Formats: sequence, structure tokens, C-alpha cells
Amino acid sequence: MRQDCKRISVWSGPRNLSTAMMYSFAQRNDTTVVDEPFYAAYLATTEIKHPMYKEIIRAGEVDAEKVAEYCTTSCPDNMPIFYQKQMTKHMIPTFDRDWIFDVCNIFLIRDPARVIASYHAKDEDPELSDIGIKEQLELFDKLFHKTGETPIVVNSYDILANPEKMLNALCKAIGIKFLPSMLQWPTGPHPFDGVWAPYWYKSVWQSKGFGPPENNLPQIPDHLLNLLEIANGYYDQIKAHTLTIAD
Repeated sequence: MRQDCKRISVWSGPRNLSTAMMYSFAQRNDTTVVDEPFYAAYLATTEIKHPMYKEIIRAGEVDAEKVAEYCTTSCPDNMPIFYQKQMTKHMIPTFDRDWIFDVCNIFLIRDPARVIASYHAKDEDPELSDIGIKEQLELFDKLFHKTGETPIVVNSYDILANPEKMLNALCKAIGIKFLPSMLQWPTGPHPFDGVWAPYWYKSVWQSKGFGPPENNLPQIPDHLLNLLEIANGYYDQIKAHTLTIAD
């Protein structure tokens, strides 16, 4: 196994450009990606009945400690970069989170109004635990208080506004070279997609690259306005540290 493997955990909530970012990094010739490695353990532990939950549990590793070991010690395909698409909501309180100190962490954020509106299209009544913003701030704070350094934060809005420059800035921040191949990918399913992809990834399967810049914020149904207010409180604390092109 390579001794110089760079393991990158990218933490986001759902409906947050996370799959497109995984597709982007998968186009690098020096990178292997994994799609939500804690998903099966999260479902098996919480017994939440997500769409396709039986298939997800059967296909994945349900022992969170084994997943953490995989994320911190593996180097799939002997590639120098191991990109891990992670969902913050999968890091439930009963899972040991200390393993995050052994990887390079990136926080991918998106305005909660956009996340809630997108999630609402699949689930009419999302809760705070569904969108992962609270857990995202918890992980951010854990890293900051332990290391004294501000974790890397990138906003999906900025990536869509200028994919090449923002990916350049992100790659520089984590110490790797930007590759133009990151800007495009083939349409359709990908071999590294999680088994849940047919339910969640249909729109991104139609893409060949990052979409157009996002416009005005969507209208949120009245019954979700309280959720939006709470989520914005967490989001604003992380957003203050967003990476910019000037960085």
C-alpha cells in the first residue's frame, strides 16, 4: 500500500452538489472515490427506513468502526488520492468521530433554503436531522477546537458560479494540483455510485459537468419555515469561513 495516500473526507448534507463533486474528483487519473461509506452503518444503527434501505444495508458495511478504519487506512486501487463523499448526518452520536483527525476534511455547504426545497421534492416533511447541517457544524467545531486551525469550507453556490476557479482554489487549499478533467464527466450511472443512486441521482446522471449558477432562493412551504430558521443559524456559523477564489 502507498505510504503517501491522501485521504479526503468531504462533508455535506444531501442535495448539496455532493454527487457532482464526487463525479468531478473521479475524473482525476490519480484518484479513487467512495460514495457515502457510512450509509449502511447509519441505517442499520438507527433503523430509519430510507428508500432502498434493505439493499443499502446488504451492500454496505454496518460496523461503523470498520468503516472508519477503511476511511483512515485504505488506499483503494493504490491511487495517491482517496476521495470520500461523506454525509454529515451519518455521523450519529453513537459513532466515534475521532477518526476525522486522520484525514483531510472539507466541508461542502449550501444555503439551507435550497437544500430544504430540493429535499422537500423527495420528502414532504424533512427534519433537521435529515439535512445534516447541525452535524456539519459539530464536526467543524470538533476539528477547530482540536487543531486550532479553521477547516476548509467551500460553498456549492461558488462552485457553480465559477467551477474552474473554485476547484483550483480548493485543490490548492488541500495541497493537490487542479486538473481540467475535473470539469466534465460522462452522463449516466457510474460504477462507484452507491446502490441508492437510482432513487437519488437521476438528475445528476443527465449532467456532463457542473450546472449553471444558482439564481434566487426558492420559496419554502410555511410548515418548513421553522426548520429553515434553525438550519440558517448553523449554516451562517460555517459560511463565515468559506473559501474564496482570492484564497
